[in-house]
Amino acid sequence: MGFSISLASRRLRQRLGAGLFGVALAGSAALAPAAMAQDTIKVGILHSLSGTMAISETTLKDVMLMLIEEQNRKGGVLGKKLEAVVVDPASNWPLFAEKARELIQKDKVAAVFGCWTSVSRKSVLPVFEELNNILFYPVQYEGEESSRNVFYTGAAPNQQAIPAVDYLRENEGVQRWVLAGTDYVYPRTTNKILETYLKSKGVKDEDILINYTPFGHADWQSIVAQIKRFGAAGKKTAVVSTINGDANVPFYKELANQGINAKDIPVVAFSVGEEELAGIDTKPLVGHLAAWNYFMSIDSPENADFIKKWQAFTKNAKRVTNDPMEAHYIGFNMWVKGVEKAGTTNPDAVIDALIGVAVPNLSGGYSAMMPNHHITKPVLIGEVQANGQFDIVWQTAGLVVGDEWSDYLPDSKNLIADWRKPLGCGNFNVATGKCGGKD
Repeated sequence: MGFSISLASRRLRQRLGAGLFGVALAGSAALAPAAMAQDTIKVGILHSLSGTMAISETTLKDVMLMLIEEQNRKGGVLGKKLEAVVVDPASNWPLFAEKARELIQKDKVAAVFGCWTSVSRKSVLPVFEELNNILFYPVQYEGEESSRNVFYTGAAPNQQAIPAVDYLRENEGVQRWVLAGTDYVYPRTTNKILETYLKSKGVKDEDILINYTPFGHADWQSIVAQIKRFGAAGKKTAVVSTINGDANVPFYKELANQGINAKDIPVVAFSVGEEELAGIDTKPLVGHLAAWNYFMSIDSPENADFIKKWQAFTKNAKRVTNDPMEAHYIGFNMWVKGVEKAGTTNPDAVIDALIGVAVPNLSGGYSAMMPNHHITKPVLIGEVQANGQFDIVWQTAGLVVGDEWSDYLPDSKNLIADWRKPLGCGNFNVATGKCGGKD
């Protein structure tokens, strides 16, 4: 079903062996603690608090403040209190890079938690690599990347997009596909993967409709009418949505205006969670779907405790939780554990120490940081309810390992990432035996 690591990836990892894994962990743990000049350990928070992405990102700033406050009540890290340094890149992609540089060089943060869109992550990536700092990225993305300085705690395509398509094919009988996205790298690359995957399953060109719109797009009348016509061809049709930010509000409203319901043309979204639904009249949307690795409706003691703490922190008993919040919860706890394991906040030591770290997720299990800097996660399909929550209608039997390079793209099917020593490569070609990609 597209969930497993490629055979080439498995063979290489088996060849490297568990013994090397243990050596890498032992080496990082043996590092002596470094002296730190600051009275506190500073943690950067790089999320848009204004602009088109504020609807999604402001909550991630808030949850990071909660996690830092909670960790400080436990005594901080390495005997020091944590200090949050919050900046607002304002949904301005070049400004993300400027703010990241400021956090690292001026504020001397030990790590940064931030970004939502892939274009913002791509903007800051050279900064983190140049200045050798650590970014925890908490949102689903298109894959096709693995940096030594980035830890990807959101879903790779095989942890969200491909399972969602398989669910629609196998459970809903979908034969025609609308791939609708915001016009930037994440939707375009994800849809390229999905288009190739669908064609490998026998779907014809005429049964795939691809559409892109700008950030903040508001006038959906003609596009929704096109979707409606496309779905009237006598084959079961679904919309796979990679629409991001506040454009989702008028999109879903226009679906309801034109009478498109989940029974006729279901929409499965990759960027709409509880926070986004809080701004929409959900009653006409009941039955539409979302694919994530966490929903607020998960019934587990860990999730109940997290929700209770979150609503107490925000002083709002109606405040919702969502998937990227859980990704920050996992990533932050991994960073704390990695720092304690390394005995220092030195980025090189922490990067090495993080591989193999496992912490509780909110589904009642544990998520582990893999050598490719992606984590293990369950995959869930949720159905929108009238109260703005999701009823979980399907989930994987266990955890899925994030696949950084897609098996369905010719230029990346032979690539893997493994940041353990001695390989230490983000794009190792298993066919050529060389680090550096397809060539």
